[in-house]
Amino acid sequence: MSAPTTTRADHSAMTHREIMEALSGLLLVLFAAMASSTIVSTALPKIIGDLNGTQTQYTWVVTATLLTATATTPIWGKLSDLFSKKLLVQLSIVIFVLGSLIAGFTQNTEQLIAARAFQGIGMGGVQALVQVAIAAMIPPRERGRYNGYLGGVMALATVGGPLLGGLIVDSDWLGWRWCFFIGAPFAVIALIVLQKTLHLPVMKRDNVKIDWLGAFLIAAGVSVILVWVSFVDDSFGWASWETFAMVGAGVVLLALAVWVESRVSEPVVPLPIVRQRTTALAIIGSLAVGMAMFGGSVFLGQYFQIGRGYSPTEAGLLMIPMMIGILVSSTIAGRMITKSGHIKPYVVAGTIVLVIGFAGLSMLDHDTPLWYIGIAMALVGIGVGMSMQNLVLAVQNTVALKDIGAASSTVAFFRSLGGTIGVSVLGAVLARQVADSMAEQMSAAGASAGSSSSGVSALNLSSLPEAVQHMVRVAYGDATGHIFLISAAVAVVGVIAAIAMKPAKLRSTVDLGATSSTEKEPALTGK
Repeated sequence: MSAPTTTRADHSAMTHREIMEALSGLLLVLFAAMASSTIVSTALPKIIGDLNGTQTQYTWVVTATLLTATATTPIWGKLSDLFSKKLLVQLSIVIFVLGSLIAGFTQNTEQLIAARAFQGIGMGGVQALVQVAIAAMIPPRERGRYNGYLGGVMALATVGGPLLGGLIVDSDWLGWRWCFFIGAPFAVIALIVLQKTLHLPVMKRDNVKIDWLGAFLIAAGVSVILVWVSFVDDSFGWASWETFAMVGAGVVLLALAVWVESRVSEPVVPLPIVRQRTTALAIIGSLAVGMAMFGGSVFLGQYFQIGRGYSPTEAGLLMIPMMIGILVSSTIAGRMITKSGHIKPYVVAGTIVLVIGFAGLSMLDHDTPLWYIGIAMALVGIGVGMSMQNLVLAVQNTVALKDIGAASSTVAFFRSLGGTIGVSVLGAVLARQVADSMAEQMSAAGASAGSSSSGVSALNLSSLPEAVQHMVRVAYGDATGHIFLISAAVAVVGVIAAIAMKPAKLRSTVDLGATSSTEKEPALTGK
């Protein structure tokens, strides 16, 4: 294996201006990719209502994107360790732009789900490779303050996206299709900026072999399990033959993937890295944070619109407390981590606050005071901001530059997996709770109460009788609290994982084996 080629002797010596120039393009495309996922959260009730879709299809418009993004994340990460990181970033942007345009022209929910799945391939590449590129430019010790910018962009996309989506669907001269179109120009601008500013070392290796079999087995195994999660207890039972077939197939595929990964020379997910204590615990923590980041924005947007009757724009504005929580906590925590060189205390604190926030949201019903919801959302945002990026940073601090792509994408993979499972499971629980509540209310009101709504989606409120609209709002408003109680329980696992992480000092060099004239000084300061 030859040494990486670069135009500068010490790549970590990039000036702040050079870093910010490259970072501007990376953060712009990251915003476009993440916003394309969250922008639909407030727009989906309108989109699915217009397309006369179901609650299951509502969930799958989100899940399809997360599914393909999750399944392809480790592949993108491994490729970045073998080929040009810059070229792969550009390729992922092109795929994302094409997927965005296709999604905007769809005519029914089935086409929309397929288009979002294709778009997810590009989104997975962008989300994984942006962090890989940042890790290749900036040493872990200095990365803390730049993570503040990263956290700010993620906050803006995660919670600002729903606001933008609400504004778009509430504008007669735009319409919901622009929720998909709008990300394309931002991504194209980022592509141009990165062509001029992004200069990363290329790892040149002899006899490069891509583990396509392992990549296929991982993607197939995860996909089968997630499809099962989405349909179990709705289309078929927990103890049905479909459950045994799908779970069995998923387990077998993943077991084969582990077997293949343990024997190939260039595994997609290097098992020695995954077996490291820090990486393994960061993976567990990322599952919980992933559920928070995706589940919160998706189902809170639906709660405000369906359960409380607010417009998409109002729903987006009501989610601002979560955005502020992420932005402030990620910025402050990032700078404090850079100053001290310690990361564990902030991850532990973040996961604890996350549990408290979810516990607060578990008390929601159809008439919960807005001030209470705002406080709970802010706590969830603070927890996400303090833990999400820092879990990735903890792992990056333990691996060499040659493995930075695989390590970063592995954590991102499990974070996306947590989000995908979270949206699927929480969506299934919500659908069941809503169905039971609607059945009870219909039974109490008499069968004639729902007769006029036959064949019309419950999410298409404008087409329902006023009495049925009230029932739907009560059903969704009261059911939302149940899904966040589940989130709180899962987040407790993240707290345990964070506490179990081994304290470590962040290094001041880009590569693990490199030396720096400033390496010794930080190590002598702080505890």
